[in-house]
Amino acid sequence: MSRHHPDVVEALPRTVVDPSPPAAPAHCRDRRVERARWQWRPTDGGDPATAVEDFLAAHGLPLHDLARPTRPHHRNDGVCGAALYVSAAAGALLAGGDPGAANPADLPEIAVVVYGHTDTPPTAHTPSEAWWHGPWTESWTPAAHADAVRAVRTAIGHGDVYQVNVVGHAAAPYRGDPRPALARLGRLPGARYGGVLTGDGWAIGCASPETLVEVRHGALTTRPIKGTRPATAAGRTDLLTSAKERAEHIMIVDLERNDLARVARTGTVRVDDLFAVRRWCDLWQAESTIRAHVADGLGLADLLRAVCPGGSVTGAPKLAALRHIAALEPVGRGAGMGALGWIGPDHLDLGLTIRTAATDRHHLHVWAGGGITWDSDPHAEVAEAAAKTAPVRAALAPPAHPGHPTTHTAGR
Repeated sequence: MSRHHPDVVEALPRTVVDPSPPAAPAHCRDRRVERARWQWRPTDGGDPATAVEDFLAAHGLPLHDLARPTRPHHRNDGVCGAALYVSAAAGALLAGGDPGAANPADLPEIAVVVYGHTDTPPTAHTPSEAWWHGPWTESWTPAAHADAVRAVRTAIGHGDVYQVNVVGHAAAPYRGDPRPALARLGRLPGARYGGVLTGDGWAIGCASPETLVEVRHGALTTRPIKGTRPATAAGRTDLLTSAKERAEHIMIVDLERNDLARVARTGTVRVDDLFAVRRWCDLWQAESTIRAHVADGLGLADLLRAVCPGGSVTGAPKLAALRHIAALEPVGRGAGMGALGWIGPDHLDLGLTIRTAATDRHHLHVWAGGGITWDSDPHAEVAEAAAKTAPVRAALAPPAHPGHPTTHTAGR
């Protein structure tokens, strides 16, 4: 099918797909069948945000005015919704920022997959080869990670930025079908956006707890997460009383309030549940909820330009933070720190792809990092990134296999 002309409606083979992408409705999970897809890479050119909006409209999901959702067109074979993935690099381009280093994984930067319903039960899939992955190769050493933290602190001292999120990457060779391992990742406790999206030669598994943007009944919601501690009683107390973590969190809340204000009805942005402590696996994390009313005439393309990439994984000011990220991070963020979720006829729900892994044809990839402020301690930031990536790597670990001993390495 054409990947460059979203006005061309082309159906893919009626393949029943499983497991589900994040935020897919429960009643669709055993009935989904892929109808069509569109993918984008920077070499394709054009305006991908508009292309996504036009592609969905051509397939019965018009999102030109999110304040007035419409039912899908019946002529499009019972479309029930679509999965949407936007990488961090694509989000940076949509925001007018620097996309950073090249993607270390062979993935599209944007993918949209349209689904319908079928009464045909899914066919059981038997992997042809047992899942295995080799040792992790890190994009930077703990010392290089700590140096990046110090560089951000220097930039803050010069007044260039207030906060910058820095992210590291690791890759491992693999064999076998990655989907069961990625689905296992998506079932981690607290994974509000747990699920898997696959394509030709690639797959993304997500265990994210963080809402990038949700649109329901004319309301916009984002839930930034910033601030992490071990999930112990002492860790919870430390998080709640940390002036550093609260200041870092408030900066991102203010940034995302401003992002929503660009696409919200004037005067409707409000913050609920400021600095609420939630649990993800064995970590406490601080989350706030920001809500607003959708402005009349807001389309999907303008919404994506306003909220991508998420402020909690960039920093403030966003464009200045993106410049520093591009200068400091040795490889691109790939599937990490982007957006992945579900678009239905009457709602939109995209998670921010933290706690996310991806595979291309040869390697398994993971990303982890954290927000850096003037008060950040380099060694503590390295340890925090390690704590975030440890459950992800554990979920992806293969069973013991006599032919392929897995080397487990501590996260950064």
